[in-house]
Amino acid sequence: MQERKILQIIPAVQTFEGAGFLVHRPFPVPGLSFVDPFLLLDEMGPMNLEPGAAKGAPDHPHRGFETVTYLLEGEFEHRDSAGNSGKLFAGDVQWMTAGAGVVHSEMPSENFMKTGGRMHGFQIWVNLPAEIKMSKPRYQEIKSSSIPLYKSEDGKTQIKVIAGRIENTHAKIETHTPIVYYHVTMQAGGKFSIPVDDSLNVMAYVISGSAKFADSKETDRAHLVIFQDTGHVSAATEKGVSFLLLGGRPLQEPVARYGPFVMNTADEIYQAFDDYRSGRMGEIGGAA
Repeated sequence: MQERKILQIIPAVQTFEGAGFLVHRPFPVPGLSFVDPFLLLDEMGPMNLEPGAAKGAPDHPHRGFETVTYLLEGEFEHRDSAGNSGKLFAGDVQWMTAGAGVVHSEMPSENFMKTGGRMHGFQIWVNLPAEIKMSKPRYQEIKSSSIPLYKSEDGKTQIKVIAGRIENTHAKIETHTPIVYYHVTMQAGGKFSIPVDDSLNVMAYVISGSAKFADSKETDRAHLVIFQDTGHVSAATEKGVSFLLLGGRPLQEPVARYGPFVMNTADEIYQAFDDYRSGRMGEIGGAA
């Protein structure tokens, strides 16, 4: 069984986004703008918040890509100009295809604002091919209890299959291009080899604990492992580990990006700003 080797291990940097919430970000950073087709990987928190201290991302636009939010702890509310709304609790996922353009907000729920608590989750941006960048916006939401779960034969590894599939365990989320999104949890002493299609760019982000991937040394939390070559992704842990495994088929197209818009040319970016300012992306609570 061929094993993917490691191309690079990148520590996440700390920064602040939205109205001021803490994120750990392995990319985009100087030297690594994206991992085709993934444009951004943000770990939101983890952080303990006093009542009234929670922050979010008020109304803002997107065009040309998808935003994927996976909440581990806390509560978030989503609203957008296409008329979608939803509330995320621990373990839930929302997959929003901005397409031609949408204005949305992601804010802590009213209850969480009152009580405070621990906030922890992820947001990932997935690029769209040029031919569907101007497609109709789409919103998918899946509750934690509905996410398919794969378990290894020895019982030491379990995987939440958010996108893609492992053997006969298929995700419920529909993606425009081939995407793998797994949340892998391994108990102490666990070893596992995960099949991933050879056509995908693959990476792993360590959430907690540590693991050895391929022939690497121990990789600790808040580090991103980017794999090369083809084959399976192997992991082993002495004390236990939780990590995201992401894979996507590279689009190999020009990327023009500025703030909340990701297109293929600068002219398309200028047009996106004009469309937003002119109200053609709609407004929350109004017509799309």
